Amino acid sequence: MNYLEFEKPLAEIEGKAEELRAMGRSNPAMDVAKEAEALDRKADQMLKDLYKGLNAWQKCQVARHPDRPHCRDYIETLFTEFTPLAGDRNFADDHAIMGGLARFNDQPVVVLGQEKGHDTKTRIERNFGMARPEGYRKAIRLMEMADRFRLPVVTLVDTPGAYPGKGAEERGQAEAIARATEKSLQIGVPLISVVVGEGGSGGAVALATANRIAMLEHSIYSVISPEGCASILWKDAEKMREAAEALRLTAQDLQKLAVIDRIVKEPLGGAQRGRKETIEAVGKAIEAMLKELSGKKPEFLIKDRREKFLDMGTKGLAA
Repeated sequence: MNYLEFEKPLAEIEGKAEELRAMGRSNPAMDVAKEAEALDRKADQMLKDLYKGLNAWQKCQVARHPDRPHCRDYIETLFTEFTPLAGDRNFADDHAIMGGLARFNDQPVVVLGQEKGHDTKTRIERNFGMARPEGYRKAIRLMEMADRFRLPVVTLVDTPGAYPGKGAEERGQAEAIARATEKSLQIGVPLISVVVGEGGSGGAVALATANRIAMLEHSIYSVISPEGCASILWKDAEKMREAAEALRLTAQDLQKLAVIDRIVKEPLGGAQRGRKETIEAVGKAIEAMLKELSGKKPEFLIKDRREKFLDMGTKGLAA
């Protein structure tokens, strides 16, 4: 288990409990069961207390936890007959964005999302989930195909942001993101999105301009990272805690502002402590959102999506 900064006291208690059990295994004559169980109870209570009132910066850390389920995990578990489709038919295939045809509850869909990777090799291959222009052009191609064949689109968002490298800028990063966002507004099929980790900047918006948007309880969604915001406003990246609060990037804040439609509850301790339960909860949310949009005409879906984004923030401001 990888422990976050604010979980260090919990790590000490769980570590001591495991040490006691190891001593008991090595010396059966030692009776350490009661002491270990007492530490387990203390750790359970501490975990509840820690996650009962996470602040915005702590939620950022949870959203970035390397052990959270990623796009590939959701696709492999929730979708069947997944057929990956590669390339933008122009430059290359961007492995940061994966997508293709699949079935969800036996319904044909197009699914796509950002994949961060799970170890050093795959993280480098996936560029830590930061897509280049060809990734967004691949997304456009898949959305166009979904529109042509009347297939719902499901997107799974998990990215620190679009890749800001020189080559990406030379190949039209901003234009590719803008066109992906535009295409999301144009297609006449249900488009639903789930932010499963980080929803960073335009790199997230390009896949989250949807009829229905859900967020995992401890995920984040913002125009810029807290570190980037702090560097611009205060010239000090160490002020990321203040920036995180000011950005209102938590699922709870964004639901109040009508930026998202629903929050998907995570197991106690975050998705990283209950991967199976988290994936199942996301599956139920996708099923419910698809059901809400089932049978709707293309004109309605396009108008619904447009009005949703024009109205964003007004509820929170009015309140």
